[in-house]
Amino acid sequence: MTDPVAKLPSELDQLPDRDPEETAEWAASLDAVTKAAGPHRAAYLMRRSLQHAEGAGIALPKLLESDYVNTIPTSAEPAFDGDLEMESKITAWNRWNAAAMVTRGARYGVGGHIATFASAAWLYETGFNHFFRGKEGDGSGDQLYIQGHASPGIYARAFLDGRLSEQQLDNFRQESGGDGLPSYPHPRRLPWLWEFPTVSMGLGPLSAIYQARFNRYLTNRKIKDTSNSHVWAFLGDGEMDEPESTAALALAAREQLDNLTFVINCNLQRLDGPVRANFRVVQELEGAFRGAGWNVVKTLWGNAWDELFQLDTTGALIRRLREVPDAQFQTYATRDVAYIREHFFGAEPALVELAKLLSDAKIAECFYSSRGGHEARKVYAAYRAALEHKGAPTVILAQTVKGYTLGKGFESKNANHQMKKLSIDEFKGMRELLGLPIPDSAFEDGLVPYGHPGADSPEVRYLQERRAALGGPAPARRVHAVALPQPEERAFKALYKGSGKQEMATTMAFVRLVKDLMRDKETGRRWVPIVPDEARTFGMESLFPSAGIYSPLGQTYEPVDRDQLMYYKEAKDGQILNEGITEAGAMADFIAAASSYATHGETMIPFYIFYSMFGWQRTGDQMWQLADQLGKGFIVGATAGRTTLTGEGLQHADGHSHLIASTNPASLNYDPAFAYEIAVIVKDGLRRMYGPDAEDVFYYLTVYNEPKQQPAMPEGVEEGIVKGLYRFKEGTPAEADAPRLQLLGSGTAIHWVLEAQELLAADWGVTADVWSATSWGELRRDALESDEALLRGEERVPYVTQALSGAPGPVLAVSDWMRAVPDSISQWVEQDWSSLGTDGFGLSDTRAGARRHFGVDAQSVTVAALAQLARRGEIPASKVKEAREKYGM
Repeated sequence: MTDPVAKLPSELDQLPDRDPEETAEWAASLDAVTKAAGPHRAAYLMRRSLQHAEGAGIALPKLLESDYVNTIPTSAEPAFDGDLEMESKITAWNRWNAAAMVTRGARYGVGGHIATFASAAWLYETGFNHFFRGKEGDGSGDQLYIQGHASPGIYARAFLDGRLSEQQLDNFRQESGGDGLPSYPHPRRLPWLWEFPTVSMGLGPLSAIYQARFNRYLTNRKIKDTSNSHVWAFLGDGEMDEPESTAALALAAREQLDNLTFVINCNLQRLDGPVRANFRVVQELEGAFRGAGWNVVKTLWGNAWDELFQLDTTGALIRRLREVPDAQFQTYATRDVAYIREHFFGAEPALVELAKLLSDAKIAECFYSSRGGHEARKVYAAYRAALEHKGAPTVILAQTVKGYTLGKGFESKNANHQMKKLSIDEFKGMRELLGLPIPDSAFEDGLVPYGHPGADSPEVRYLQERRAALGGPAPARRVHAVALPQPEERAFKALYKGSGKQEMATTMAFVRLVKDLMRDKETGRRWVPIVPDEARTFGMESLFPSAGIYSPLGQTYEPVDRDQLMYYKEAKDGQILNEGITEAGAMADFIAAASSYATHGETMIPFYIFYSMFGWQRTGDQMWQLADQLGKGFIVGATAGRTTLTGEGLQHADGHSHLIASTNPASLNYDPAFAYEIAVIVKDGLRRMYGPDAEDVFYYLTVYNEPKQQPAMPEGVEEGIVKGLYRFKEGTPAEADAPRLQLLGSGTAIHWVLEAQELLAADWGVTADVWSATSWGELRRDALESDEALLRGEERVPYVTQALSGAPGPVLAVSDWMRAVPDSISQWVEQDWSSLGTDGFGLSDTRAGARRHFGVDAQSVTVAALAQLARRGEIPASKVKEAREKYGM
């Protein structure tokens, strides 16, 4: 029979015990305490011993979970540096106006969220009054990632501060008139206020980590000293379920980002109900963050709980708090005191006796409202501890009540996230609770009024004095536009010349160009190469020794390839961000670098190169975040197309990223065929994004891993390359009346089209002109703008219509993308239109096999061209059948 208490093997069994007798004595002492005083006392002594060992510098693994109490006891709280009464008045006005704004907006059905800010008000107000640095002081100020659903509270504070008007508050979520407020933090919609878009949940915490990391990158590379900047990310406990929310916790700890603080509002509720109905989300989050190496500060209980903890001489209260699931605790906040006495304190005799010492009023205060996140002193102590902790990032787990101060109809109700308004009577009750001087007459028109103590009131003066001392208003976005000088022409000329007889993939052409641009004396140091652990795949290993891979530790080891020319070199001032296998992390890097011109007043030129399939498909939401944050830079989808990456198969075969990219208004999408086209596009991109008239756009280029001879650039094609289409090679008619058509090809498809041009002429006497379509997306954008101009009464012909005007015969467009990509411009082409593409799933095969499978190889293009001519009656239909047989179709 197996002994149920037999000792399980552990790692300690592998370690030598030089004094087994002493070890046995320690174990016997623990057994004796357990027998005499109980297991809870034994556990307490063990934890005290661990705490003492840590203080003595003895290296021991830390416990992942502590008791369900505040990390900082009341007796250890620092002195509060402010006027608490005045800050309470300011917070009351902001609570009122946030609720009033959303309620007034409900008249128009535009929605809004009330309960989130109501729970988090002190988390923000304490930061604004004491901690968040503005941009008018030294350095760049702090970076604030505001929880999206709390935006009404931020608008309310800006209104109190005089930065927003009543009219603007009344236009919350009504932007089309030009004087409205966006629903959430959207820099593109309100660029003077918001810096970081956060409402796509999970992306805020991920971006905050990489922003803190990029701040250190700027400092270590001596671009800008960001040591006074601190990143604050305000998050919801439900939001932490998003995988992106915790994806980079280890990175933040590994790189010791003590310039970063997460503030997680633990109101125990997500959108539909409890975050962890049968569990305890605070304890779960504590374990996750401690395990990742973060400093954890729990701010759970308000001062009203101090009396309860002092009376808990047996530890029964602590044990009970540790075992009650979140959903039950939420229920306590909505039930009467008798229910709490029975169901909470009635759990064991010691708690029954403790409850006898408590008045109903005390129990009600504790369970209905007294949470650490609702008390300025508690929050202040937590923030101060976060800033003073060195060597690791800090997470503050602040417990609150969702809907706090909004009345019993809101507080802790499962549906409060969807509740968009309060009644007049509920507002009057809120007025009494907050002590606001708003008379009943203000409600006579049936609307809840906005409240303001006056521009010269003590509250407003206090608020503005606090912000002035901290470096100006926050949040705030500032852009100090400084155009970068254009790089020397030499780097681009190398690609203009072509590769001669040497074959070169366009991926390599792009890397060579950037390597040369990184040598530019004026702008070279501002390039930020970003790659998710595939640098060698894209031929970037030549950058390793010259630019270095960024690491805050430098290189503490001797690399295995140190004796090679292109060895793996890490450096504290390294320029390359090699992120490991995380497209999401690399994209977060890109966003931080792409918006540095606003965040830090330092313009950087990021280029992020990745497996084409794993960009827009996997991290498309971050591409929208980039656009919303007005980021600039070059995103490069390498090994692009459905058929160029031989052998990798379906999951690596990208035939659709250009279709997805076309949905993003800020993305300028190019599919260059030749090296010189890349040079022209990058040169124009540097002008458009970083020149005197800089635009808030970014570039998406697809490049290919298929080596080809790169031709020299023909004369006069630059405009066509940038606009999206130019004639690359005109066909030579074999006979004056030979059938003729136009072949359009993008990216690697240009080579199939050129071969088809030869087959059509040699085998069928058909003349074809070949056009390079560098950007289906830019052709469509221009055409849409032309259509909009017509609605305004302006005569404007789309560029694609102009370029193909009068070109004889039908048009056949070919690409390594889904047909929907080239078909997006078909309505503006006057000729008969048809297309070939790679619709469907990818597959593993040779390039030739894959192209025959999808019907886009040169022979397929030839047959399709003949079929198009046959439909027009320009050649006999029998020619099409003959061609199929000839080419083995």
